Amino acid sequence: MIKLFVGLGNPGPGYEGTRHNAGFWWVDALARELRLDLVNERGFQGLAARGNIHGHTLWLLEPQTFMNLSGRSVAALARFYKIAPEQVLVVHDELDVPPGQAKLKFGGGHGGHNGLRDIHAQLGTADYWRLRLGIGHPGVKSEVTDWVLKKPAPEQRTAIEDCIDRTLKAFPAMVAGEMDKATLLVHTHKPARPKPPRPEGV
Repeated sequence: MIKLFVGLGNPGPGYEGTRHNAGFWWVDALARELRLDLVNERGFQGLAARGNIHGHTLWLLEPQTFMNLSGRSVAALARFYKIAPEQVLVVHDELDVPPGQAKLKFGGGHGGHNGLRDIHAQLGTADYWRLRLGIGHPGVKSEVTDWVLKKPAPEQRTAIEDCIDRTLKAFPAMVAGEMDKATLLVHTHKPARPKPPRPEGV
């Protein structure tokens, strides 16, 4: 079962609406749903909230270290509360998935994502869960840094927010440790139905 839900992003108003902060958006939405307040926990270098679901304690965390040092915050909280890496879910932006889609996976490489790279290093393992929220790719590698630090176009932001709402439905399965069910819920993507054509002369 997942005991620690981590959203990745960069702190400060200047980064708030940027693609790199999609993980923050997901954890913010989960906190609203659970009616939890994320508060500054200096010892964990992040905003954190503690919740209780069916007698199980869980944590929400948004590292405030800047992206490339996210692992410090994650490892500090996980070690303090004796949360094993396989009980950690990291939610992050993903270039290789289009906006509106998401992928849930366990383990694997960091794919060049600086937040994951530091979490790998600080936890000493890649064996944790990741929820990859699609932000799309600019098409040219040299434009990636600029792309992740810019705000998505309105229709992309809407697609990402719709995806967040949809993937949050997998939360009960994640907490119950039913990761196969959670994966199915995350990967079942129903595209928006096209609008019927307007009758001629209208």
